Amino acid sequence: DVPAWLKSLRLHKYAALFSQMTYEEMMALTECQLEAQNVTKGARHKIVISIQKLKERQNLLKSLEGDILEGGNLRVPLQELHQMILTPIKAYSSQNSSTEEHSREVDSHHGHPSSLLGSDRDSQGSDCKDSAAGMQQHHLPGCEGESGGAPLPEGDLPGQFTRVMGK
Repeated sequence: DVPAWLKSLRLHKYAALFSQMTYEEMMALTECQLEAQNVTKGARHKIVISIQKLKERQNLLKSLEGDILEGGNLRVPLQELHQMILTPIKAYSSQNSSTEEHSREVDSHHGHPSSLLGSDRDSQGSDCKDSAAGMQQHHLPGCEGESGGAPLPEGDLPGQFTRVMGK
């Protein structure tokens, strides 16, 4: 939910700018691109920093998993997970060799451009349900409390999040 994420950053006035971007385009945004879109200097800086934090979520999840397994206090990891679930997270599909390939399949399947703020909520909702069902089937065996579990593929943020929650 990109609009809610932007609102939490007090940057909701830029929601229209993000509505025309794919997830990959958003993650690759630079200050120069934002400047070309007439985004103020302070907002540009905040957006770039916030996107950098999004890129660091996988490492944060690995760290949180280690903290939990060491028997530390659960309050901080739960707060971090709560904050993370409010950020944009791309669905992961192990069936495709690349995320760009998956985006093209989704686009052609629905017959409309993939955007972060699409107006076709029903079709997006069914994608989310399908992705969630596949993720649960694929990742539940790794959530049984063993110390490491099978390593998750790079970019499988939903699977890693689920594994940390299982621990």
